Amino acid sequence: MRAFRAIAAISAAAAALLLYAPAALADAGEGWYGETNDKAVTNVMFLVIVFFPVLITVATIIQSRLDKRRHARLEAQKRRAANADWRGGW
Repeated sequence: MRAFRAIAAISAAAAALLLYAPAALADAGEGWYGETNDKAVTNVMFLVIVFFPVLITVATIIQSRLDKRRHARLEAQKRRAANADWRGGW
């Protein structure tokens, strides 16, 4: 019951913020950027088009480096397991 109340309160607060945000950011029909014309919208959309491939490329590079480290760690663990000196015992 307590979690339900918290979720309901957070949802109501988020809905209120979403409803009142456009009125707070608008001034006589202009947003914080100024007058929005076709050129401004086109330039922003070109930036969006460039952003996602760059984001995917950077995330792929990070993941490949992490995978390389993980595979190196697993191979080292296999080599240690195969080496008699690391097994212990008599």
